[in-house]
Amino acid sequence: MKNFTPHLRQHDISTQQWRVLRALFDAIDSDNPEVEMTALSEQCFLLLPSLSRIIQNLEKRKLVERRISDKDQRRSMISLSKSGIKLVDLMAPQSEARYAHITEVFGYGKLELLYELLEELTDKLTVTEYEISDEEQSLPGVKA
Repeated sequence: MKNFTPHLRQHDISTQQWRVLRALFDAIDSDNPEVEMTALSEQCFLLLPSLSRIIQNLEKRKLVERRISDKDQRRSMISLSKSGIKLVDLMAPQSEARYAHITEVFGYGKLELLYELLEELTDKLTVTEYEISDEEQSLPGVKA
């Protein structure tokens, strides 16, 4: 991340904010450019409370827009604003160049393997956390 951080700092963006902006930018090409908060938190590997703070910050800076879901009043739908799109358009080429350099240095195959292993680790940790939570609830004297 140290190679990405100076570029992000130039635009006053944290690494977590950049992940959110890129996820929302990628959603523009899909059928629905709005992303529900829970789905966005999973996609960006951020806890909902952290994502809420990030969205509030990006909203104040007019980089994202939030609206209440038509289907469920408790859910928020997030999308990039025009300013957010412009910022990602400005920052993306340098970010993509850095990823291309990493791919060139490390190798495409190794990078794909690394992504697969990290995804597997994340999945296994998630399953383990659910199992631990279930075990804790079944312990005597532990209230759920």
